[in-house]
Parts: sequence; C-alpha cells; structure tokens
Amino acid sequence: MISILRTLSPPPPLLMEPPNSCGGSQRLIALAQQLRLYKPPPLPSDDDIEEQRIEETAGKVVSQVGFAESDTPVARDAEKFRPKRAAVLVCLFEGDAGDLRVILTKRSSKLSTHSGEVSLPGGKTEEGDKDDGDTATREAKEEIGLDPKLVNVVTVLEPFLSKHLLRVVPVIGILNEKEAFKPDPNPAEVEAIFDAPLEMFLKDENRTSDEREWMGDKFLIHFFDYETKNKKYMIWGLTAGILIRAASIVYKRPPDFVEQNPRFKVPRVVDRNTIMP
Repeated sequence: MISILRTLSPPPPLLMEPPNSCGGSQRLIALAQQLRLYKPPPLPSDDDIEEQRIEETAGKVVSQVGFAESDTPVARDAEKFRPKRAAVLVCLFEGDAGDLRVILTKRSSKLSTHSGEVSLPGGKTEEGDKDDGDTATREAKEEIGLDPKLVNVVTVLEPFLSKHLLRVVPVIGILNEKEAFKPDPNPAEVEAIFDAPLEMFLKDENRTSDEREWMGDKFLIHFFDYETKNKKYMIWGLTAGILIRAASIVYKRPPDFVEQNPRFKVPRVVDRNTIMP
C-alpha cells in the first residue's frame, strides 16, 4: 500500500524563529514547531476492532516486522483489540555537518531474544508512566543514560504493530544540546550506541527489501546497510519501518521507494505464539 504521504506536494522551507527557552539551533526550533502540529491518522474505530490479549515475552521493542497500525485492520468481532503497549524514542539532533541524525542502539549479544539487532531506545509501558513520552524517555535513560531533561518531546506518531502484535508508539524528541548527552550504555541490554542520518531512510541507497506474504497479502520488509566508525549495522524490520515514517513526516516527502505495507487482518485466535512472518 502506498502511503498517503505520496499525495502531498513539497512544502516551503521551514520558517526560522527566534530562540526559545528550549535552546538549540534555529533549525531545531523550527522543526519542533513543525512537529508539534503533526496529527497522526486515526486508528480504526472500536466497531472495527477485535480484542486480542497478546503476551510479549521480551520487554524491549525489536521486531522483524513492524507496520503502522492504521495499515493493519483487524477482524470484526464483539470484543476489542487491546494489545500490550510500548513506546520507543526517535531522538533527533543536529550533526556537525548540519544534518538531522537519530540515536540508535545495538542490543547486547548476550540477550536471549533479538540479540545483536539494531533498535530504538524503548520498551513496555510500566505502571507510573504518565504517557508514551514518559515511557520512551524513561527507557532511554535506563538503556543509554540519556537524561529525560535533555529531550524535548514534540510529538508521537501513530502506533505500529510489532511481529508479536505489540502496539508500539514512536515518540519524537529533540536533543538540542548534544554535547550534554554522555552515552552510558547499560551492558545488560546495549552493546553499542550510534547515530545515523534520518534522511537515509528516505533514500534508495544501501537499501534492500524482502517480499513476504501472510494471509494472502504481500508486503515488503526493508533493510538498510549503514557503516560508521568502521562498524557495520543492519537496520530493518520494525525499527526501519518507524524511521521511514518519521523521516517522511520530518522532511514532508515520501521515500524514494515503494513501502508496500500490508492490508491484512489479525487472526481471530491469537495467543503468545502468534506472530507475523
């Protein structure tokens, strides 16, 4: 399915504004104002949604597959679809070359699930979290030592469904003072912290895709090869899907490739072993 973003014409450049209390460059100030105006598309109505109680064995948010929830309508039934909720932080900052960059992690190779895979900081909502921004920034502090006070949370995107049908909410935050962030990875969870240019996820360079089929519907999983400081990373699945969407919204243009998201229904019988391919 081609995103509705493809129908939008290129907007005028962001307007510059005087500095505010959040600090940061003129570009980041203007970006924050732009993103605060973003409204995610509505979710399917309650009448169109079936309740499924999903168990996710791993508390962190990494998946081979991840699609915007609005792209994945579920079967109609008397009950409602209420998967467990999680949030990830799409933390943007301005690089030395003036480009927008996003903070990523490589999961510890010692973890029992998704070891060594690239992910965004984040995890499941816990009791006491005020909102999705609170969940995402709390997890970022626990995983990489990012002080929530340094992150200006500006918007949330529509929820994505992970491979295990976990509802994942991307939270976009802006790091105005990158020098104030002193990475401190939690060795139990994180093997490496790195950053990548956000615009990379709109380009067809260093990208491959794999076509899958589930319940008669074909879709693409995207893979991005990235190398920095003589280290190579593969960014794919849920993380890649979220970053494609985030980049499309930030830069106000669709990717240079077809996303081909699915239009499938969640199975009527779902348990902890139910996964997307």
